Amino acid sequence: MADPIKDIARRKTGTTFTASEARDALVKKALEAERHAFEAKTAKLRALRLAKEAADAEQAVRLAAEMPAKKATPKKPAKAR
Repeated sequence: MADPIKDIARRKTGTTFTASEARDALVKKALEAERHAFEAKTAKLRALRLAKEAADAEQAVRLAAEMPAKKATPKKPAKAR
């Protein structure tokens, strides 16, 4: 017959490892969720930044088109001393 003390010790050890594995899985799941949230936030901010840059570039082109062209003024020759 099996020794009841060893049997209890085996069950207790197995329970400890099972609980540890469950905690590890829970931590990994939490880290994965945190990483996913961070990536989603980063993607959203990147999209906003790119949209703002595009709007700024479009506005710069529009302002450049509205400004009258500068007349080229001939330079005066320097006076001889």
